[in-house]
Amino acid sequence: MTQGTIALIALAVGLVIGVVLCAIFAWAYRAKARTAHATSSDVPQGIAEVLASMDDAACVLDASGLVLANSHSATRFGIDVGATLDNAELRQLVRTVRSSGVSTTEAIRLSRSPGGLDPRLVSARASALGARLILLIIRDVTEQERLDQVRRDFVANTSHELKTPVGAVTLLAEAIESAADDPQQVRVFASRISAEATRLGQLTGRIMSLSRLQAADGVTEFDPVSVDEVIAASIEAHAVQADSASVELVRGGDRGAYIRGDVQILIEAVGNLIANAIVYSPKSSRVGVGVKVDLDTVQIAVSDQGIGISETDRERIFERFYRADEARSRRTGGTGLGLSIVKHATHRHGGDVRVWSRPGRGSTFTMVLPRIDAPVPEDTAKKTKQKRTRTSSRGASSVTARKGEHA
Repeated sequence: MTQGTIALIALAVGLVIGVVLCAIFAWAYRAKARTAHATSSDVPQGIAEVLASMDDAACVLDASGLVLANSHSATRFGIDVGATLDNAELRQLVRTVRSSGVSTTEAIRLSRSPGGLDPRLVSARASALGARLILLIIRDVTEQERLDQVRRDFVANTSHELKTPVGAVTLLAEAIESAADDPQQVRVFASRISAEATRLGQLTGRIMSLSRLQAADGVTEFDPVSVDEVIAASIEAHAVQADSASVELVRGGDRGAYIRGDVQILIEAVGNLIANAIVYSPKSSRVGVGVKVDLDTVQIAVSDQGIGISETDRERIFERFYRADEARSRRTGGTGLGLSIVKHATHRHGGDVRVWSRPGRGSTFTMVLPRIDAPVPEDTAKKTKQKRTRTSSRGASSVTARKGEHA
């Protein structure tokens, strides 16, 4: 074998070894890069932008439980970048997902204040992002839970309240059938059936009103409303009730105020306050309906000289079907929905309800509503517009005339 041949063979072997070594180095580099990527604590590209656009509270945590990135809403639950999770249940949820690699959702009670004074029900979902990172999303479902509970309570209370008049009508119908030969008894039972039917109609009507007020889209169109019109209509609607109870209705306070709202709902709300005041007032007493206008609000107050409300009852009087005096309410046909309608109607109009009461001295309910300027009558608006148009026309003619003189 010649020396040249040996040299060629050695060169070929060297090239083969070099190629193999390069392949080994390239494989090792790619494996190291994959390992580094899998074990990196850096937030993947784009995750921070996604978190910033989220309405829910969310964050990314590393293997040690440190928050690497978060959404704006997460700070409300004390989840800040560079800190660890304070809540033990959230930490346990993250550990469970890290060990199993399976996304998990749990319902947890979280507080938005250090003292735990504002507990919120949240749906927390944790998912793995690679081998070391965990994505935690927290959705506040407190309001949804409250609405579900309100709906359940409303159905239960309504069913209970409807049983009484329906049962009474059934029993009275059976009594009429048994007393068919006694006209006097038939008339008595028929009168009681009529009273129960009236009560049933009032109850169903108020249930429908309350359901409309509680619905998200129940009241959508508001117009300027004269407070004087609301007060006058409410007093007129309860004049007969007041005369029958020997109670005097007195109107006082400011006039000419306007608010934006639904006139029928406002009349019903003020009427409910007047009706309650009449029911709980002694004979020969007064029920006052007053209006006070401030810079930004209109206060509609209904005062009585009745039995008053205890401090314990004041905390619950706006609950549906709650009656401070159960016996009196049953006797007078009260449904327990009047004040609840007042509260929801006022809130729907952007206002609030205040209560002052002392047992034996009477009560005052005040609806505080946002005030608006009095609307300009359509005829006045048209005349003003026409006047402005004529003024502009005369001004333009004068300018043209002066230009002609100068020319």
